Amino acid sequence: MTKTKVTGGGADSALATNLENGAAANDQDPPEVREAKKRGVFRRERDLMGEADMPADAYWGVHSLRALENFPISGVKVGDFPELVRALALVKQAAARANCTLGDLEADKAGAIERACERVIADAGFADQFAVDMIQGGAGTSTNMMANEIITNIALEAGGHAKGSYHLLHPNDDVNMAQSTNDVYPTALRLSLIFATEPLLAALEELGDAFARKSAEFADVLKVGRTQLQDAVPMTVGQEFNAYCTAIRDDVIRLREAAALFCQINLGATAIGTGITTDARYAPLVTEELSRVSGLRLALAPDLIAATSDMGDFVQFSGVLKRVAVKLSKLSNDLRLLSSGPRAGLGEIRLPVMQAGSSIMPGKVNPVIPEVVNQVAFMVMGHDLTVTLCAEGGQLQLNAFEPTIGYCLLTSLRQLTAAVTVLRTRCVEGIEVDRERCLALVEDSISLVTALAPVLGYETSSRVAKRALSEQRRVSEIILEEKLLAPDALAELFRIENMTAPSQAPLRAGRARS
Repeated sequence: MTKTKVTGGGADSALATNLENGAAANDQDPPEVREAKKRGVFRRERDLMGEADMPADAYWGVHSLRALENFPISGVKVGDFPELVRALALVKQAAARANCTLGDLEADKAGAIERACERVIADAGFADQFAVDMIQGGAGTSTNMMANEIITNIALEAGGHAKGSYHLLHPNDDVNMAQSTNDVYPTALRLSLIFATEPLLAALEELGDAFARKSAEFADVLKVGRTQLQDAVPMTVGQEFNAYCTAIRDDVIRLREAAALFCQINLGATAIGTGITTDARYAPLVTEELSRVSGLRLALAPDLIAATSDMGDFVQFSGVLKRVAVKLSKLSNDLRLLSSGPRAGLGEIRLPVMQAGSSIMPGKVNPVIPEVVNQVAFMVMGHDLTVTLCAEGGQLQLNAFEPTIGYCLLTSLRQLTAAVTVLRTRCVEGIEVDRERCLALVEDSISLVTALAPVLGYETSSRVAKRALSEQRRVSEIILEEKLLAPDALAELFRIENMTAPSQAPLRAGRARS
């Protein structure tokens, strides 16, 4: 790339520094621009709408400026998701390599672009330059243009040139060569979701392991199982916690399956999937290069028109995140219920004490960790509905609402990862069981009569249960009083192994003889 220092502020120049005739700062400017105008240090760039001033030290350019002005929506910036920033840089790097290999992009320009991309990938300090709001119109065009401008200006600066010297290296002609927002943005979004899924998978695996350890610790603690909040049949606390472990580990499998769908990309599709403006060899080549630089095994979608407009993979992935959220919320509900009390509730387990629970009730402690997990789960469920509506709202050859799909999915992944980690470290790992409470509830429960039904018959068992309830007595007392079973036979039926697993002996062998 030819090194020419640009210092002028003429009509044909892309750069103007310390302009004396710059517009005064006003309330309509983005904060970054207002500050630059106050300091009198800014540059001027031009787009189809005309000229505009921006901070001289900003790596983004005029197209990003328009987006900053147009979309002050969520306050969440593209740069707040480092996975997406990394993915955008990887796409641009792969494109530069492919275009250079095909002879369409000069080697010095390709090298400058690639080095700039590598800096974005390696240096989190550039994240704040990706300042455009995640929620934006234009199907992600603002994000793509911003990436083009930032990478261009990083490359220009590294080559000793002033930012905005686009006659030397151009954001659209060079960095965006053979690309469209409509293949860059969904490809980058897919990669970023793969990257952001890995921490959640790790967190879920660790949570599953924590439940497995608690399952082993509580394997010998008998308790009352419940259905519809009513006494059902005995089980162990270990079995209960093992079920949580199994549910979590199953979600890990499903999440990996859903994330794997994102390895099929539409890069090279350009505007609508026809590949216009590209060399016929470009799409497979850029997919190969992106696989190489990302470390992922990517494949080109067999129908690029369908892949450009169809959001099905995002909907399916969102559904799996909702599944994870639903299970975590149900599990959190269980923990809150099982620990309720401590005197007037179930009180079978004790959650770690994290903080005071009331400003008016001294000594009160609340299950704050499960509660926050519930709330994250509700957010994820809401995001799933939003993703569904965005996917359905697409029209013809493009879906304009991918930015909100990306915002929802990346936010859900981030919040779920944090919630799962907090649930494990600040709740599950410190759970204790009240053995005496669990045993007392079992002994007082009429649920024990279910274990006797195969021996005594349903009608007799029902009568015993009714009498136990009305007389406020234990089932075992009435069985022995009526001599329905011999003491040793009753003791055998009430062994923990026989009450919490299929029987290994003939069920009716213990029936008392008349």
